[in-house]
Amino acid sequence: MEGIIDLQIWQLVAAYIFVLILLVIVRIRKIDREQEIILATVRMTIQLVLVGYVLTYIFEQDNYLFTILVILVMEIFAVNNIYQRVKQRISLKLKKIIALSMFVGTIISMFYFLLIVIGLDPWYEPRYFIPISGMLVGNSMTGVSLGVERLITGIKDNREQIEATLMMGVTPKRATKEIVNEAFTAALLPTINSMMGMGIVFLPGMMTGQILSGVSPVTAIAYQIAIMLGILGSVSLTVILLVQLGYRTFFNQRAQLVIE
Repeated sequence: MEGIIDLQIWQLVAAYIFVLILLVIVRIRKIDREQEIILATVRMTIQLVLVGYVLTYIFEQDNYLFTILVILVMEIFAVNNIYQRVKQRISLKLKKIIALSMFVGTIISMFYFLLIVIGLDPWYEPRYFIPISGMLVGNSMTGVSLGVERLITGIKDNREQIEATLMMGVTPKRATKEIVNEAFTAALLPTINSMMGMGIVFLPGMMTGQILSGVSPVTAIAYQIAIMLGILGSVSLTVILLVQLGYRTFFNQRAQLVIE
């Protein structure tokens, strides 16, 4: 079985031609995104290089404290990224719900997946724990971002309707049920769409990486199915916590709608 092909520096540099192509396109089309594209490319490169060296060190140490530290850093950055992604103004109460949903939802999902589904032993094995947890946290972050955006927009756009139903004696839960359901559905849609096209339209990154490293395609497929189901579960859990707790932040103790 042939080993993985090592990329030389010049080969890696050659890949940046795709960035130049994109820059040429946006320049010709007069799309004001050049600085954003360059910044994203530079940040990606620096971050991945640093992460590569950090992970190499962590894998060599094999210490559970390093694994826990990396997971905490992932969670903190993911929550902060959600705050920055959402264009709507987020209240302090909703920010707390976002953080709670991310931490509780992803941690429950990653421990169940790694300990029960994968059967990881020891539980803190960084070579498995860190990359898989990263996929769960990253996809959950995207789902929560979409859920928050749709929840805030839905409540603001339907303010008059919600207030009218409240005046009729309807509870906040009933008054926002459709909005909460739409927010949940919108947050899950990217994950479901990804699952729909997986295997036929495209081969996912994890599966491709395993195949390139010499793993049997059947084994790679089994892992990919498992991780996609884990991602679906993590996104579902984090988003349902968000929407079920999040809508309450828009109401006071008297069940009155309060939009800051």
